Amino acid sequence: MIFTNARLIFPDGIREGLEIVAEQGKIAEIRQQTKTAANDVIDLGGNYLAPGFVDLHVHGAIGRDTMEASAEAFRAICDFHARGGTTSLLLTTATAPLNNILGVLNAVRDCIRRRAGPSLPAIEQIAGVHIEGPFISKAKCGAQRGEFIQDPSPVAVRQLVEHADVIKRVTIAPELSGALEAMENFHTRKISVSGGHSDAWDEDARAAFDHGMRSVTHTFNCMSSARRRGVYRVGGLLEFALSEPQISCELIADGHHVSATLMKMLYRAKGAGGICLVTDATAGAGLPNGSRFSLFGTDCVVEGGVCLLADRSALAGSASRMIDLIRTSVHDVDLPLHEAITMATENPARAIGLETKGRLAVGTDADFVVLSSDLQILRTFTGGEEIWSE
Repeated sequence: MIFTNARLIFPDGIREGLEIVAEQGKIAEIRQQTKTAANDVIDLGGNYLAPGFVDLHVHGAIGRDTMEASAEAFRAICDFHARGGTTSLLLTTATAPLNNILGVLNAVRDCIRRRAGPSLPAIEQIAGVHIEGPFISKAKCGAQRGEFIQDPSPVAVRQLVEHADVIKRVTIAPELSGALEAMENFHTRKISVSGGHSDAWDEDARAAFDHGMRSVTHTFNCMSSARRRGVYRVGGLLEFALSEPQISCELIADGHHVSATLMKMLYRAKGAGGICLVTDATAGAGLPNGSRFSLFGTDCVVEGGVCLLADRSALAGSASRMIDLIRTSVHDVDLPLHEAITMATENPARAIGLETKGRLAVGTDADFVVLSSDLQILRTFTGGEEIWSE
């Protein structure tokens, strides 16, 4: 298949006059545009062609939740986010009893295995699972259920590590008892360790970094920042993340979770290479304003384009898709389009070791998003196959 007549988006800029040849689900060639007319040519009408978006943090959509642990729910979630350009995502758990989380891991593994059976419907976008909770701080739990929060005991960590083939990312509060040992355990198994939902001091964050933490979860949200300890002012997880070049920062750039000024500050500190856009979408994503939904038993509502606890006391994830975050980054934060795209593609793919995702390069997967000049998603492809079109 030849994808032609498009403006290709690379990390260092946007280029015209090129076309992509895809064979067997991979990019086989990127070459100067030809005038070949054939059945296997897709003319993209001068629109943008970007790598498929990679979302590290997705709880749900249209009333369905990862914690349902069912292929039907996973399919609905992936279909919704494909309309926003996402071609790879991590289904993300909520704080819950460990048996419920293990149930999700088993259900995701079953879905991934279906790809090997042509007679079974596969869900190609699932790249694995992000474990968010139960190893978090009660002081920074946000919309997570406090009664299920626990320290990362050796027994609990061992149960999760047995699913290292499915887990791609885990969020842990660095200050918890047993956190450092858990982080090192996950890190040595090539699971991305992210600090989050945390009340850590600067030295807690540094110790976590020394034990394998290389990311922070939804920067600015449910995260400690500079405060006084005695007569001195000491940084928190936020300041550590901003100051450490090897830490990548998740950012929910939906225009609700973080103000434009804070997003600009993060960009100045980390640059485009240090930020991963994430939706943190919950089951309210895609539902109309006023809709009620549940976040593992917690009543929530969609209001003003964002998800809230039913009593309006806290945010409960976002109602966004990836393209919404890119538009906010371009229009409100004044980022160049190619940098916003990098924050939604190459950076998150690199953060969890998806070597064939997130880039337009020979040998990578033919996962593409076609965007109009006003940043609307027109078509989404995985492995060269169209999974959504306007």
